[in-house]
Amino acid sequence: MQTDTTWRPTASLENIKLRALLLARIRCFFSEHDILEVDTPALSRAATTDPSLSSFTTCFHGPGPASGEMFYLHTSPEYPMKRLLAAGLGSIYQICKVFRDGESGKQHNPEFSMLEWYRTGFDHLDLMDEVERLLTGILSDIAPVESVHHWRYRDLFREFAGVDAFDTSPGELKSLLQAGHDITPVGVPDTDLDVWLDLVMTHIIEPRLGKGLVFVRDYPASQAALARLRAGTPPVAARFEVYLDGLELANGFHELADAREQRQRLEQESRKREQAHAGSVRLDEHFLAALESGLPDCAGVALGLDRLLMIASGAECLQEVLAFPIDSA
Repeated sequence: MQTDTTWRPTASLENIKLRALLLARIRCFFSEHDILEVDTPALSRAATTDPSLSSFTTCFHGPGPASGEMFYLHTSPEYPMKRLLAAGLGSIYQICKVFRDGESGKQHNPEFSMLEWYRTGFDHLDLMDEVERLLTGILSDIAPVESVHHWRYRDLFREFAGVDAFDTSPGELKSLLQAGHDITPVGVPDTDLDVWLDLVMTHIIEPRLGKGLVFVRDYPASQAALARLRAGTPPVAARFEVYLDGLELANGFHELADAREQRQRLEQESRKREQAHAGSVRLDEHFLAALESGLPDCAGVALGLDRLLMIASGAECLQEVLAFPIDSA
């Protein structure tokens, strides 16, 4: 009789223990820097307006005014954490599970672990330095960081794709993907430049980043999301992304504090969702009210812990570091 082994974790016991070690080191780092650990709900009445993200939904059945309401599992703890910042809590961090529907593969799982933190009095450049200190410190005797490189978004595209990201068109990027790299995206609108820029980043640039820690900053203003804009010609987003050994790991901002501008951006994203038939969602009015009350000057970053564990352990896919991924949950 053959024994059923599908109950077993897909991650090795060594990787499960390595996760515990990294979490302990992360908490030690934040304790040493006097950054408070917080805990916010995974359920919310509002959802992300980002057209590229889909939220899981559920309905609450129970006593009280919330009975019968639709709730969303959060894709990030950002909005409630900013409510705590606006309440005056100071620099904070959170380690939690987040959920994104439709994401599954070698580097994706619909449920994954995120480290998110906010530093009052920091801009995005200060926070980049802290991300570097955290990663080089906790990985020093496990998988030492080989090198650290800093790129501006425009320079990165010129170097690795041969195009000016601030003076290009969807047609030029489409031709680049098809001709030089035999990539033919399906269902991508020819009018959305940012989608095509993202495709060039993921299919052409990221595979060429190589080993080491890479910071990319000064994204186009149209990709600011929740970041401030920096004046210039052209203006750029006060945003950065972090890659480690070629794998996208983190995304950070000098946080936008203007409630009116933030509402306009969320409404614009909502319209894009509707145009893409991605479904309409409610805006997070609690979050917007917190901005109205006054968000302190701060920078924040979200980092994928499962991908960090992949790099630390030498794993080829997330299934090797997750105890029970979606197929065996």
